[in-house]
Amino acid sequence: MSDLLVNKVANSGLITLDLGQFLPKGEIKVFDLKDFLFMGLILKEKDYREALKARTWEEFEGQNVAVTCTTDAIIPVWAFMLAVTYLEPVAKDVFLGTAEEMHKHLLLKNIEGVAVEPYTEQRIVVKGCGETPIDNVAYAAITKVLRPVAKSIMYGEPCSTVPIYKKK
Repeated sequence: MSDLLVNKVANSGLITLDLGQFLPKGEIKVFDLKDFLFMGLILKEKDYREALKARTWEEFEGQNVAVTCTTDAIIPVWAFMLAVTYLEPVAKDVFLGTAEEMHKHLLLKNIEGVAVEPYTEQRIVVKGCGETPIDNVAYAAITKVLRPVAKSIMYGEPCSTVPIYKKK
């Protein structure tokens, strides 16, 4: 009898994919239109245009910026568009929605941009547990990206997986 221990998981040829690597890096800045409302309720076009024109935009340089309005006011679509015209030249990315929604948007953007070549005809385990919670939409997105090229996709850990897809 041999005392040699063999790591079958390491020798299995499985590629473990941790979705944590696709999490957005850096802070998400919020540009809140509530700061431009008259009496906290009304957007006056002339005042708004002047305020945007006079504002300094350096704080958003190279940042991911979520454009939102956190008060219960009716904001015309053009007001968001106008804010984007000032933010887009300086920001890394601009998104209409909350910081949480932008975080999800950036996560999905990172997943959709993954190079699939290393995963072509491979057996992939999408890691199910991690230090940082991952939104469920990320698991659906990575499945959509990898299914056309993967030999198989599993969910969980290499020692205990749930089969998701197997090429026929």
